[in-house]
Amino acid sequence: MRVITGSARGRRLKELEGLETRPTTGKVKEALFSVIQFDIEGRRVLDLFAGTGQLGIEALSRGAESAVFVERRKDALQAIRENLEACGFSDRARVVNGDAMSYLKSGEKFDLIFLDPPYASGLLQQALEEIARFDICRRHGIIVAESAADQALPPLSGPYSIYREYRYGKIKLTVYHRNED
Repeated sequence: MRVITGSARGRRLKELEGLETRPTTGKVKEALFSVIQFDIEGRRVLDLFAGTGQLGIEALSRGAESAVFVERRKDALQAIRENLEACGFSDRARVVNGDAMSYLKSGEKFDLIFLDPPYASGLLQQALEEIARFDICRRHGIIVAESAADQALPPLSGPYSIYREYRYGKIKLTVYHRNED
């Protein structure tokens, strides 16, 4: 697992042992960042269910202003910190040890949110509903949700709407936009 492009291009990221964490594949990560490439620079990013932090780190490498990584597993938190240090992004990042749903109630606002929880957990739908309920996206904010290709994701109440879905084999990316008020 490597950073694709930007200031940390080619840096190898620490991965986690075991099957509990499923990292985003290189092909899907490349496609995801191709979709949002003009919406990263200078943005505040939330990497919820961060795992190793690879999505937030890729955004930082491509010019995001800052990133918050939320994860509850101790080994994943350590991997995120080591990956941030290796890429030189520790000063632009905050690592939060805790429950993703609880964190959404913090009231912090973001421009770009990555959601990639375990597929069968039901956490993705719950996180989407909580993001819309607490309205944590800034104007013109973007939510990128990774799920199984056959999983139907809910439409969200205004000002949020599904912008587009992309399929890559067994994986689907759903992009939501927060429209103007």
